[in-house]
Amino acid sequence: MVKIGILGGGQLGRMLLQAAANYPVETFVLENDPECPAAHLCHHFIKGDIKNFDAVYNFGKNLNAITIEIENVNVEALEKLEAEGVKVFPRPSVLKTIKNKILQKEYYKQQQIPTAAFIVTLSLAELKQNESFLPAVHKLGEGGYDGRGVQLLKTKQDIEKGFNGPSVLEKMIPIKKEIAQMVAVSETGETTLYPPVEMLFDPVLNLLDYQLCPAELNTQALYKVEAIALAVVKNFRSPGIFAVEMFVDKNDDVFVNETAPRVHNSGHHTIEAHYSSQFDMLWRIMLGYPLGNADAILPSIMVNIIGDEGHSGPVKYEGLEEVLKIDNAFVHLYGKKETRPGRKMGHVTILSKEKQDLLHKSNKVKRNLFARAK
Repeated sequence: MVKIGILGGGQLGRMLLQAAANYPVETFVLENDPECPAAHLCHHFIKGDIKNFDAVYNFGKNLNAITIEIENVNVEALEKLEAEGVKVFPRPSVLKTIKNKILQKEYYKQQQIPTAAFIVTLSLAELKQNESFLPAVHKLGEGGYDGRGVQLLKTKQDIEKGFNGPSVLEKMIPIKKEIAQMVAVSETGETTLYPPVEMLFDPVLNLLDYQLCPAELNTQALYKVEAIALAVVKNFRSPGIFAVEMFVDKNDDVFVNETAPRVHNSGHHTIEAHYSSQFDMLWRIMLGYPLGNADAILPSIMVNIIGDEGHSGPVKYEGLEEVLKIDNAFVHLYGKKETRPGRKMGHVTILSKEKQDLLHKSNKVKRNLFARAK
């Protein structure tokens, strides 16, 4: 039996393990929290810190392969494991580039991949010297996640909200659409593309509100999105699954925002809406099987279930029965015991041939389903 480990035990690990049940694989999870969403679904749970060299190295040294569900892991341990023959998906060299926003932006620049103009700032004092660059987005070099570590700086007055550490100051682009393109890459370098999705964000939490698949793009913009995503991934020279997030501006020009080198929120709808889900696809890649069929079975919309404002504590879901009455609505709860404002607690995917039907049903989910404290 092939032994494969996952660094991190959140909802992505959980859904990855749900798909693993279909394959001859023995699964291992390394995570500090024994109550995490993935803990009870793996064959072997190891309590440990994914940022700690020894914990990651000792976890991985007897495995055939290892993958991640979050970038913030100990890359040095993964480099040593790779040198000793453990397969790492994606390769540690990719993680090194991507987990640091500064290196990631410089990678796009070197590879001539269109991205917003940027300046590297090492301190708040340096940021203040670049106020002529505003309006811009300030992103912390390392450690930001799910909207944290990102500040919109529109005017001089906003500068105090910036970060006093190595960061990237990106010129704000007038965005028409935010798009995510999932790309799967096999060990032999073969690629397959999922249809791109259109992302709509909660402006307050800076978290994904819902997403539509396929994205509504004209042929020219679609061609650019796919070509740019392939260019990003090709130069990583690594197998794995990648989510390339992009902006489309008023002129239908496309700019890369960020890349996630792993299964991603923008691919959750693929579980029901596509022949091979992003999670199934990653197991195929890691086990050396043929890539799956990434085509959509039906158009879909995905709604995140977010912890309700003003609620912290043991979770109860209100309105679940109402949502389960909706035709072709699939509810995924992540098994997190505690809710807090803005925390991702689950998602709902809805399938329909009609866009209006998708929007109507997604609004019904937003109106009815809440993650609240008991």
